[in-house]
Amino acid sequence: VKLVESGGGLVQPGGSVRLSCAASMLDIEYYSMGWFRQAPGKEREGIICINTRGISTYYLDSVKGRFTMSRDAAKDTVYLQMNDLKPEDTALYYCAAVGDPDCGAEYTDWGQGTQVTVSS
Repeated sequence: VKLVESGGGLVQPGGSVRLSCAASMLDIEYYSMGWFRQAPGKEREGIICINTRGISTYYLDSVKGRFTMSRDAAKDTVYLQMNDLKPEDTALYYCAAVGDPDCGAEYTDWGQGTQVTVSS
């Protein structure tokens, strides 16, 4: 199983970016997928998960109303749309997968991450 994130970069405060996570050797139709992030000097934190039915569960209150997650089973890809970005959103963003129809199980597969830096 391989998860590859992309779409990160430098963005100004208030801007938007969409991250992608492409899965190989894994049919995401049968996996719940999550996004996590880790800022320098801080622990990794969960952001959001999407189950096999396309229902999202937020782990992080501070992103509600700004971040949304979606999935495209035909492309085995999930996305994280991030709007109204703030400097405190700066972090390395990871996607993860678990072979469970619902969010909440321990993730078994992780990507390498893509850096998002929010700065003017």
